[in-house]
Amino acid sequence: MSTSKIRSSQAINTFGPGAMLDLPESSVIVGGLEGWKYEPGREIPIINEPRLIDKLRGILETQSLTLRKPPVANEQGFGFRPSVKCYRFPEWFIVQRTETTKEGYRKRRLVHLSALERMRFTYDDGKKEDVVPMRFVRSCTKGHVDDIDWLAFAHKGEKTCARNLWIEEAGTSGDLSEIQILCDCGKFQSLAAALNAQAGTLGHCNGRRPWLGPYSNEKCGEVSRLLIRTASNAYFAQIVSVISIPDSQSPVENAVRSLWASYFIAVTAKEQIATFRLIPQVAEVISGFSDDEVWRTVQQIRSGREETRFIKDVEFDALTSTKEEIGSDVPEGVFYARSLSSEVWNAPWMTGIKKVVLVHRLREVVAQVGFTRFEPASPDIHGELDLEVTRASIALEASWLPACENLGEGIFLEFKPEALERWARRSAVMDRARLLHEGYRIWAKGDLGKMERFPTVVYYLLHSFSHLLLNAIALECGYPASSLRERIYLCSTPNEFRGGILIYTGSSDAEGTLGGLVQTGRDIKRHVRVALEAGKLCTNDPVCAYHKPRQLDHQPLMGAACHGCLLISETSCEQRNVYLDRALVVETVDTQGAEFFEGV
Repeated sequence: MSTSKIRSSQAINTFGPGAMLDLPESSVIVGGLEGWKYEPGREIPIINEPRLIDKLRGILETQSLTLRKPPVANEQGFGFRPSVKCYRFPEWFIVQRTETTKEGYRKRRLVHLSALERMRFTYDDGKKEDVVPMRFVRSCTKGHVDDIDWLAFAHKGEKTCARNLWIEEAGTSGDLSEIQILCDCGKFQSLAAALNAQAGTLGHCNGRRPWLGPYSNEKCGEVSRLLIRTASNAYFAQIVSVISIPDSQSPVENAVRSLWASYFIAVTAKEQIATFRLIPQVAEVISGFSDDEVWRTVQQIRSGREETRFIKDVEFDALTSTKEEIGSDVPEGVFYARSLSSEVWNAPWMTGIKKVVLVHRLREVVAQVGFTRFEPASPDIHGELDLEVTRASIALEASWLPACENLGEGIFLEFKPEALERWARRSAVMDRARLLHEGYRIWAKGDLGKMERFPTVVYYLLHSFSHLLLNAIALECGYPASSLRERIYLCSTPNEFRGGILIYTGSSDAEGTLGGLVQTGRDIKRHVRVALEAGKLCTNDPVCAYHKPRQLDHQPLMGAACHGCLLISETSCEQRNVYLDRALVVETVDTQGAEFFEGV
């Protein structure tokens, strides 16, 4: 794979601003967008996606914003000239010369960057030794990161001593209780003491943002927490993604808007729509839409909600339109889908499915807004970012954001609203919903803001079924499961449930994918059957099936779900493998009556 492809598809997820990386000879932190340089004289690669840009403008509260592909390093001529500026971090190092204590423990010198010469440390005997960067740093929930004050740590807050510091390892396991920072004066402290953030062992955060360069500190004051800079929780890119749709409005909305001033502005009740259908001009335009669809659109336009629709609502409206073909089947097109005839996929276990759409061509645009540390901040079930989350900035002044576009294909399944409504009102399902809600309450720990965002039992159903189907499809579609992704659509109101799932794949290659997913979709009823059969029995049953969220549970957001049945690659899951319960999909060895799919 070429460098350009690697940068385009992975930079905003793994190598974005603020990410800490180990290079062959040093350790760095990726600089902010001000240090991302494009080759002079060449056109900056702009990605155009108006719907995503409008959403990001609101998040960042700015009027001027563009999306760009990450720059590619110049490998022409002499040497390798990187196009993304990085800063050396951390500034404390461990000397590779090992000494043995009288207890038989291994210890090595801990030195600052200022004591090094050409990244090597010179001992008193004149020998020069290699060094490696310290893997422990301190951070806070706002993303700030800095070196630990090792002098103060070893002396438990005092800084009067200026003798040599050492890192001593009493064992080979790497356990923090076996690692100590000690001084030649005899003072020492175990790294295990740094695990208790509330004790304030590492002091308070100074707001340092080394990825944005010097003089970029901001006020903070939070209690610092220990962070292993190479750990998986050291960097979570906060991204927003959309599926490019031919029009920013759904087909039914376009139809209603075209007749708004002349006719529909006067509609105040759904019953009036049947009367307007008697007018030939109106009947021709809305012939493909039901009265419910037209009435819902009239209400949206009149209330102004169309300007603030969720990211996924636009996509769902397009995918569920009554047209047989959506988009344009042209080589340069970004979206083209065809409905699959119900005669092809109809089966007893598919009675809850309303529509199957084969998406022959789609484009996904993904942009990075910021990042977090310690805890991920994923978009909610509607694809929207939580504006209350404190994200770390990726630029001093963001006039553009890094983004990438993936071309691919997919399979979309729409569920019958009436089937979802009947299922959700069953007593067994409501009992299961209360159980899952209790687990969510335990996870939220009394946070009222989080409690209001419980995803509902319908989302648990759609999400769990999506994981089962994704695993089943991956066996034959030609793509590994880690290359497939999901998109869950839930556009519900108190009196209506509208939901569906999209299983798709994409590539940053200009040619997109090879059509294996669409071909698999033509036999979707068999794959759904395989998925449901797999969900009935887990290799970890009965432990998995009997799992219930409870206090001190490590999986309070899960019902019957584990690595043996529902958990997939986190790059494929839109919610990082939470909100799952296969007991809502099919009958398990523990639960009967809460399953949506019957006749399997």
